[in-house]
This record gives sequence, structure tokens and C-alpha cells, in this order.
Amino acid sequence: MRTALLAAGLLAFTLAASMDGLGIGVIAGNPTGLTLKKWLGARSALDLAAAWSLDEKESFHVHADYLAHHFGAIELDPGDGRLPLYYGIGGRLVILDRDGEGPGEENDDDFRLGVRIPLGAAYLFEEAPVEIFLEVVPVLDLVPDTDMDMDAALGARIYL
Repeated sequence: MRTALLAAGLLAFTLAASMDGLGIGVIAGNPTGLTLKKWLGARSALDLAAAWSLDEKESFHVHADYLAHHFGAIELDPGDGRLPLYYGIGGRLVILDRDGEGPGEENDDDFRLGVRIPLGAAYLFEEAPVEIFLEVVPVLDLVPDTDMDMDAALGARIYL
């Protein structure tokens, strides 16, 4: 009985550590860079990133998203961790590197400002304060003109 109580207490401590701290990690995809995640409650979090896109239009991205997590969608066996699905809304700023884009064009950086709608899944390990995630993010750029875009990323965070 004591062993079961101790195991339950350690499980609760591990889950609390992964949900209360600040998650720091990396994202790979488009864009690729650094990410932070701060849990605001049991089901909501704030996700921030600073990243670079190295495709044909090199750019620097900064985004901030509010995320809502649904923990009951995919049930795992006890002891296997948790796999919430999440969705959210946020914003992004993209600074494009336009150097040498064409003859007679100015070599100024340009920017885009848009709304992000992240959709993803995160795996929270049971025995370690670690999260891995996969997300797709439709983006509606609003400034300087209206345009649709798509971001996608695979990432990992460790919680401190």
C-alpha cells in the first residue's frame, strides 16, 4: 500500500513539474528555431518561438500562441505518459531578407504580420519533464497584404 501511495505521489510530482515549469526547446521544420512554453493552467499554455526559415525566401519568424489542450482525445496505457491534442490562436511577425531580390529593387528587409491557428499533438513523458510535439499551422497574413501560408514543425522541450 505504501509503495502504491509513493508511486502515485511521484507520478503527481512528475506531472506537476512538467506542467508548472517553463519548457525550453527546439522546433524543426518551417521555420526552425527555439521555443518556449509556459503552462497557464491545467489545459492552457502560452507558446513562444524565435525561428528562421531557410527556404528560397530567408526570413526570421517570431510567434506567440495561446494553446488549449484536450487530454481525453487519445488514451494511453497507465505509465505511458499523456498525449493531448491542442489547438490555439496567435500571431506571427516575419522579417523577410530581400537583399538582391531583383534588378533595380531596394535591398530593404520587409515584414509580414499574420494570425496563426496551431493544430497539434504533444507527448508528455511520464517519467521525465520532457515534451515532444508535432503541429501544423495555417497562417493568414494580414500586413502588408492578405495571403495564406502554412507552417509545420516537429519539436521537443524540457521543463525546468
